[in-house]
Amino acid sequence: MPRTETPSETPSETPSETLTEAPAEPGPAPGGRRRKRRKVVVPLVLTAAITGAAVLGVTRPWERQESAAGRSSVEYGTVAVQKGSLSSGIQIAGTLGYDEPTPVVAAGRGTITALPAVGTVIKPGWKLYEADGSAVILMRGSRPLWRDLGPGAGNGPDVKQLKRNLVDLGYADGLGLAVDEKFTKGTETAVKRWQKSLGVKQTGTVTLGSVVMLPQASVRVQQLGVQLGAPLGTTSVMTVSGTNLVATVRPADNQLSRFKPDGKVEVRLPDGSTVTGRVRSLIRGGSSGQGEGDSGEGAGGDQPKTTVTVTLDDQRQVQKAGPSSATVTVVGDSVSDALLVPVTALLALDGGGYGVKVVDGTTTRLVKVQLGLIADAQAQISGGIKPGTQVVIPK
Repeated sequence: MPRTETPSETPSETPSETLTEAPAEPGPAPGGRRRKRRKVVVPLVLTAAITGAAVLGVTRPWERQESAAGRSSVEYGTVAVQKGSLSSGIQIAGTLGYDEPTPVVAAGRGTITALPAVGTVIKPGWKLYEADGSAVILMRGSRPLWRDLGPGAGNGPDVKQLKRNLVDLGYADGLGLAVDEKFTKGTETAVKRWQKSLGVKQTGTVTLGSVVMLPQASVRVQQLGVQLGAPLGTTSVMTVSGTNLVATVRPADNQLSRFKPDGKVEVRLPDGSTVTGRVRSLIRGGSSGQGEGDSGEGAGGDQPKTTVTVTLDDQRQVQKAGPSSATVTVVGDSVSDALLVPVTALLALDGGGYGVKVVDGTTTRLVKVQLGLIADAQAQISGGIKPGTQVVIPK
């Protein structure tokens, strides 16, 4: 009986090739063996034509992440090209607070007999508090007084500091008093004039404890540290601050490079209004409890964040808000009247550069674009695109 052989394997088709059988050759003579049919593999060439343009290879990152069995899981939509403004600035939540908190430690001995109310603003030459029934006067200076200053006290920077205040307050008018470190006869006369204005004995000597030197031009009582009747000692009588409000933020380390010394920032107040400001200082570690974003620090050994202090230009507007939360925006590069698309609309081209897929009726076409500023998940583009044009994006 004639024997017929069947192929031992049946190849399966793949997307990249088609199997085609060649015509059968003439059969063998009776009683002979039949030849096997040859299999011819014909490659299936896939091409993509782009209307009105050369073929551009394109890579879609989101497609590379799909599984072989789940390509249909990614859905696509469209969005219109917008015209608008874009800025690369960053926004950080912060706080508004009074500047330069400073504890006031009383010198000398005695009993507290009068204290100001919290929130009171006190200027140099005014009474800061009262001890043993006598006023303790605020003067401006960075060096605390540590001795009596009068005739025979000798020279020193504390004398110069006192003389500066006597001149500024008007008690040295007509005396020709030089602001130096020498306690002169003219200095004694100016001290007596000052004592007369206070209604105290005119000794010409400033006794230790009768004056508090603080560096601020004027101070605001922030917090009281003692009660009436408390003895003077090393405990601070009160904490004072400057009268200006400042903004403080605690940026992450990777944001610090955006804060330049004296760099310009914008601060959004709780009522939605904004004021401009300048970066005054960056202090590693900052102050405990100030600013936001402190959670998680310390427990894992992380270093404290840097505190950035921003001075504000319009104190009149800021004072209406008072101590509160604020949002600080670091001004960066910006563009206006720019064509904008979501960054997910950008397609990396094989030959370099980027393109977007434009909807053209019932079809799409790939258009190469030039990139400009990229910020807030948006990209500035140019090159043959008009506002309102629909581009493809993954949903």
